[in-house]
Amino acid sequence: MDYKKTLNLPKTKFPMKANLAKREPEQLKAWEENELYHKIRDISKGKERFILHDGPPYANGHIHIGTALNKILKDIIVRSRQMTGFDAVYVPGWDCHGLPIEHNVDKELGSKKKEMSQSDIRRLCRAYAEKYIDIQRGEFKRLGVMGEWENPYLTMNYEYEAIIARECGKFALDGSLFRSKKPIYWCCDCKTALAEAEIEYHDDTSPSVFIKFLLKDDVSEDIPALAGKKVYVVIWTTTPWTIPANLGIALHPDFDYAAVDTGNNEVLILARDLAETCMETFGISDYSILADIKAKTLERKRCAHPLYDRDSLIILAPHVTLETGTGCVHTAPGHGREDYEVGLQYDLDVYSPVNDNGCFTDDVEFFKGQFVFKANKEINAKLREVGALIAEEDITHQYPHCWRCKRPVIFRATPQWFISMERTGLRKKSLEEIDKVKWIPHWGRERIYGMIENRPDWCVSRQRAWGVPITVFYCEDCGNAFMNQYIIDHVFELFKAHGADIWLEKDVKELIPEDAVCETCGSKAFKKETDILDVWFDSGVSHAAVLEQRDYLKWPADLYLEGSDQHRGWFHSALLTSVGTRGKAPYEAVLTHGFVVDESGKKMSKSLGNVVAPKQVIDKYGAEILRLWVSATDYRDDIRISENILKQLSDAYRKIRNTCRFLLGNLYDFDPSKDAIPYSSMPEVDRFALYKLLGLIEKAHKAYDRYEFHVIYHSLYNYCTVDLSSFYLDILKDRLYASSPEPLERRSAQTVIHTLLDAIVRLMAPILPFTAEEIWKFMPEREGKKESIHLTSLPVANAAWNDPELAEKWEYLLEVRGEVTKALEEARARKLVGHPLDAAVIVSANANAYNILRSYAEELRSLFIVSKATLVQEEAPPEGAYECEDIEGLSILVVPAPGEKCERCWIHDPSVGTNPEHPGVCSRCQAALKEIEALKG
Repeated sequence: MDYKKTLNLPKTKFPMKANLAKREPEQLKAWEENELYHKIRDISKGKERFILHDGPPYANGHIHIGTALNKILKDIIVRSRQMTGFDAVYVPGWDCHGLPIEHNVDKELGSKKKEMSQSDIRRLCRAYAEKYIDIQRGEFKRLGVMGEWENPYLTMNYEYEAIIARECGKFALDGSLFRSKKPIYWCCDCKTALAEAEIEYHDDTSPSVFIKFLLKDDVSEDIPALAGKKVYVVIWTTTPWTIPANLGIALHPDFDYAAVDTGNNEVLILARDLAETCMETFGISDYSILADIKAKTLERKRCAHPLYDRDSLIILAPHVTLETGTGCVHTAPGHGREDYEVGLQYDLDVYSPVNDNGCFTDDVEFFKGQFVFKANKEINAKLREVGALIAEEDITHQYPHCWRCKRPVIFRATPQWFISMERTGLRKKSLEEIDKVKWIPHWGRERIYGMIENRPDWCVSRQRAWGVPITVFYCEDCGNAFMNQYIIDHVFELFKAHGADIWLEKDVKELIPEDAVCETCGSKAFKKETDILDVWFDSGVSHAAVLEQRDYLKWPADLYLEGSDQHRGWFHSALLTSVGTRGKAPYEAVLTHGFVVDESGKKMSKSLGNVVAPKQVIDKYGAEILRLWVSATDYRDDIRISENILKQLSDAYRKIRNTCRFLLGNLYDFDPSKDAIPYSSMPEVDRFALYKLLGLIEKAHKAYDRYEFHVIYHSLYNYCTVDLSSFYLDILKDRLYASSPEPLERRSAQTVIHTLLDAIVRLMAPILPFTAEEIWKFMPEREGKKESIHLTSLPVANAAWNDPELAEKWEYLLEVRGEVTKALEEARARKLVGHPLDAAVIVSANANAYNILRSYAEELRSLFIVSKATLVQEEAPPEGAYECEDIEGLSILVVPAPGEKCERCWIHDPSVGTNPEHPGVCSRCQAALKEIEALKG
């Protein structure tokens, strides 16, 4: 007889090989055809909302691995919140305006651009953005990201553009928006102003120069030692190109300064504490200090500019430091924020003789038309020629670069539009709101707090074509800016109907209401502003354009989630635009993740060849492995990825999948509605398995609530490999396979297996949506089973499973089992036994251990997976026994099992051969065969 056919061996059509790269697109198509997302929305109506507001990626190019990380994290959160009982709507969005798109369009146009109007260029920019929105939408969906893909928000949609203009108008009405000539970051390559968030710092080599300015005013009355001396104030700078714009020299009001006699009747004034270091730099060894000078003594004294016939005023400023240089700071109010601010106090001109291309204007003698950075050498040469250059060397330091073109930027004063941080208390209010937000990780609070606390006024104007215009009118007669609520509403309706392009395409008379009159002079003649808004303003007001405009969302959002760089980007601009117009932050919580790096922790770059593209991973492994990677690491730090890491995760995925496949395979004849066994009737080991499941469920719920997905991954993986595969399922095989189909013990095991699988598949669904759905399809049908796992909820543990007393006993049994395994391994090494079923074990226990184990004496054989297990009470271990190191009073003697091997269950038993009808099987299997025959009859 073929006894194998009488065993209840696993049966399932659930494939062992995942073949994710092929099956995932098929599943995506099925979800789309079945309108799964809309079904989820339908069953969620009336539930409490949870809104993760999407920070819009830029519509330019294919997604990269960092973008994939971000979108998968969001999807895991949205799915888990949905399965926790919330109505978790996810509206994806795109940032569509801005310079990168315009640059690419410019490149494609080449020389043709000269023939095109701004409106023509804007239309091409819109088409370019639409192209990549479609590309990225497909790439995000391929990751398994669930959302309102057919109705995303786009910053270039007409209504969104109208809201951008309206929100800017609110700042104008309350006096926060103002136009001023003050120094801002300027990209000479992009030819536009930049905000703080658009600046990156990279190492750059600059000329470090020390320059002397002749002191024109006589100070001998206050400092007699300088009488009759030629006195110079020495400055230090790493930007010689700003020397033509020098109007002052700043000293710190609290520092002591020294008059250093260098011989030849020449005296140098510099900080007392830096005098020795500076003299070494200058190569001057023979010097003496004539006098100590208080900074106040020199205030408002005049120096002669070394190159031009104008004065350089000595001023006092707290930003001067003793870290390097001379303690006398070259001041050009048109080329530095601190220079500008202190210059205002001394009525210095905001002089910035540099044009949009970064070249000196015609009024700059010696250097007109030269690009500023290239002019450094000639300026230094001229200073040397006139005897003003004392020392020169190159230094490498962190210098601001444009985040788009990656080239060094300059500080340059031009008329720009700003949102004030002080006029309406925007800074103070924003800092107060920061403390009301939950920052994850907690250091996010300190990061953004410091940025808001120290940031300058927000420069919101840009000198480009592709963006939303700053919709301000100027009176042609008096020149004043003109804005009121009536105009804001009028422009809003125009933009809503026609888009922002109308600002460029229509004459000012068609844009401003007919009855508009200048409130200052009564004129009716106006012109329009030509600058556009900073794109950070565009995305910053998404809370107004999306959360407030869609009635199925809510304001403020529950969560914003982006990379840690967005403390100075989207989190920042969203906070300012929201607090400035609504007095409150637009988010309840902010979560940030790190950046993706390679296996060695290096930043990814094409030149290093360590870039990992999402498509490559998906084509080889499937999106599930990418999602598993996202969940497997603590994303609050930088996240490493490599081929080796992906292979390890692929192996881990396979183990989880195969565990689920085993569970499915043992449910082929199980009907949950008819065959389930009540908890009270289950054997202890089954109840212990449910106790362990309870721990997993509770841990996973807490981890989902805290966004600690790595805890879920590791818990689920360890549960499948340790608690199930290495323990419960291992000892369960004999009961599942060898018994007849119907006894309570087998049905109990199947009941638990079904409960385990149902919980596992729900817990994994937010992280592994494709695999969870695939498993769900193969699970036994039952009343109330949903068509998709994603229409269900996370599992809730049954309180009845919480039996700590039972768990304590079985944890001890597990320790004993571990010791038995060690004893069996030792016996195998001595060739005493081969397979564990070839063995019989005699467990010798002292009184204490014996009292714990004796009630489980009948279960020890199946627990140890041996043919026979005997428990005896002995204080001393028998000869040849394995003595347990970790459990006191316990030893294990391994001997060959008595009897022949059963052909059906493989257990060695003396009863084998005693039944003429089935001489090759044991008595237990003989009884099972009779039951099987009875069931057939």
